[in-house]
Amino acid sequence: MNDHTGRCLCGAVRYVARGAPKSVSNCHCGMCRRASGGPFITFARYGKEQVEFTQGSPSWYRSSDSAERGFCSSCGGSLAYREARRSDSIWLTVAMMDNPRDLAPQYHIFTDSMLPWLRIDDDLPRHGQWPTAHA
Repeated sequence: MNDHTGRCLCGAVRYVARGAPKSVSNCHCGMCRRASGGPFITFARYGKEQVEFTQGSPSWYRSSDSAERGFCSSCGGSLAYREARRSDSIWLTVAMMDNPRDLAPQYHIFTDSMLPWLRIDDDLPRHGQWPTAHA
């Protein structure tokens, strides 16, 4: 089984994601940039039943009408994302995983919002908004 463990920066919140993610993507939207402090954020999408918070739990805040983000209330580490219309899934930030090398992105989303100075030299599919398969 391909279980992945992760934690926030201070270690107060820890989780295990069981099995393979449904997808892994680089998101370039403005909200993800602000939440991560980086030019994009990489998420692994899991079914809600695949993820267990084993120590502590994230605090959640609504970042838009359609989504909320999970973070550690002690260190502020960005841990997860949940979408209201897809309540069966949770997106975990790959950079917070103990072994992020194992989860290579499969595509880019919201490239219409990608920063103009960012150059990414890969051949992954790019979607200006949500890809059709995501809807």
